[in-house]
Amino acid sequence: MTAAPSGPAPAPQRGTPVGLALVRDAEVLGAEPFFHEFIAGMERVLVPLGVPVLLQVVATVPQAQDRMRAWARYGQVQGMILIDLLPGDERVALAQRLGMPTVVVGDPVTAGGLPTVWPQDEVAMHDVVAELVAAGHTHLGHVCGPAQMAHTIIRRRTFESVAAERGARTTSFDGDYSEAAGIRAVAALAALEDRPTALVFDNDVMALGALHEAGRRGLAVPADLSLIAWDDSALCQLAVPPLSAVSHDVQELGELVGHTLADALSSAPPRTVTAPPARLVVRGSSL
Repeated sequence: MTAAPSGPAPAPQRGTPVGLALVRDAEVLGAEPFFHEFIAGMERVLVPLGVPVLLQVVATVPQAQDRMRAWARYGQVQGMILIDLLPGDERVALAQRLGMPTVVVGDPVTAGGLPTVWPQDEVAMHDVVAELVAAGHTHLGHVCGPAQMAHTIIRRRTFESVAAERGARTTSFDGDYSEAAGIRAVAALAALEDRPTALVFDNDVMALGALHEAGRRGLAVPADLSLIAWDDSALCQLAVPPLSAVSHDVQELGELVGHTLADALSSAPPRTVTAPPARLVVRGSSL
């Protein structure tokens, strides 16, 4: 007996967007280049398919969940992107209940079986710490992103464990991706009798704030304090001195997410896509 043909796979709906409900302070988002590049990469893949990207900036995770429910209730989007997840994040379970194609950007452990694009944060942080210790730094500082985010936890855990393996001490400073957080970190560091000689930042804007504050306090970069930013950008390259940075192609990451979401919209089986690991680009701000 011959099986009946299964028919063509479903295709994305032209004209209906995919949604990203981003939990961010609007002022911080305006200064942060990452998401502009990330969305540009997604659009490079999705817009030719007739699928625009709808970005909604919200203040809290519950507000993001409300937005997701409204999108599903009124058919405003055909798929979603989840990013900056928390451990055990309720947005994953909500996306599964809504039955809407959804891609997670982050650690597959947080994704609950949803299609995932993983940027390998722990690989990049391992390399950064190893490079700093090899350069002679014995006390390292980490200026973190929001402490509750899963990728912040992964970066901090890797930072501390790799430093300990190599006999270096660590000090962590809380941050929120704003320029002010970088300023606060250097102010706190300057008050320490035994201070770190190198700081790693979870984004470029905090590193830029720290660079400016170091200059105001008479700390020479990199002679007194080495600085390394996460997510290379024009801000890093145009700083004086230029900021060393963890560099990966953010638009390429967006393209990977766009392709993975296009597959999900076509009912492809969920899979984990591993993005190429970021690499440290050494410039004038670090020894």
